Amino acid sequence: MTFSRLGLAASTAALLLTPTLALSAPQVVVSIKPIHSLVAAIMQGVGEPSLIVEGAASAHTYSLKPSHARALQNADLVFWVGSGLEAFLEKPLDALAGKAKVVELEDAPGLVRLRFREGGAFESHEDEGDNADGADHAAHDDHDPHEDHAAVEHAAEEPGHEHEHGGFDMHLWLNPMNAKAMAAEIESALVATDPANAARYRANGLVLAQDIDTLDKDIAIAVAPVADRPFVVFHDAYQYFENRYKVRVAGSITVSPETMPGAERISEIHGKVKELQAACVFAEPQFEPKLVSVVTEGTDAKAGVLDPEGGALEAGPALYTQLMRNLAKSLTDCLSQ
Repeated sequence: MTFSRLGLAASTAALLLTPTLALSAPQVVVSIKPIHSLVAAIMQGVGEPSLIVEGAASAHTYSLKPSHARALQNADLVFWVGSGLEAFLEKPLDALAGKAKVVELEDAPGLVRLRFREGGAFESHEDEGDNADGADHAAHDDHDPHEDHAAVEHAAEEPGHEHEHGGFDMHLWLNPMNAKAMAAEIESALVATDPANAARYRANGLVLAQDIDTLDKDIAIAVAPVADRPFVVFHDAYQYFENRYKVRVAGSITVSPETMPGAERISEIHGKVKELQAACVFAEPQFEPKLVSVVTEGTDAKAGVLDPEGGALEAGPALYTQLMRNLAKSLTDCLSQ
């Protein structure tokens, strides 16, 4: 009888403690899958962050759901890249996330930020010297692929440029060193919000940083044999990957995923694919453009798929490294043919 009472008492105590433990983790909301993955990796063993842009949806065209509005209202901490990417979140954050600390990761210290390229990547490389940032065609300068341009870093930190939302390409995570910088900012915010779990966040952050360093080296080795083969992408989202690993993006079908190209633009790209002897033209799962077959018709270019936001992957701590490895594999598989 004594044993049974003790067992019952222990079970009751466990049940009473469970909700307390669950409530001890901060309520964290994250905008998109790549950033959610970094946050989830640092929060492992403490709690799980909520994700807004789920499945294969794109931040470019997303509409907030009522469940996400409730999550923002209850949040202690919100992570997003910034209004230049998740424009749909700007007003809801002001209206709903009043009690939350909102962390805009485009302002994380140590980021390499590149300005948008106008009209795709078809401008003459001879005009590089006229570009104020020296960044638009940075990937084609002769330098070590593991040394991003100092000019780019300085440009990103010029006075008056730090908070110009929308002036920079916001696909920051496609350079793993940017992912490391954002992870450090995420760790700092979590430690400040939840100091009781600071040791766990710091330990997880260290493991994540090491994993990203390994990832970076593996990708550099994987893409090196095909780095000089030109290819065309659906929209101009890959210059951070291009800048880091010296691959040759010859151009994009459309700069913005919201704006479909006209007949003249398609004709121009078709001509460029032939002229440059582009090896591949890559679509994306979020948009599934039927334009690729038109662009590649009558050329030797193969068709492939790149997934820069992890739309086809399951959300979680492993997504970021898998996303980046998949990009490298898709490129090498198509460009090696």
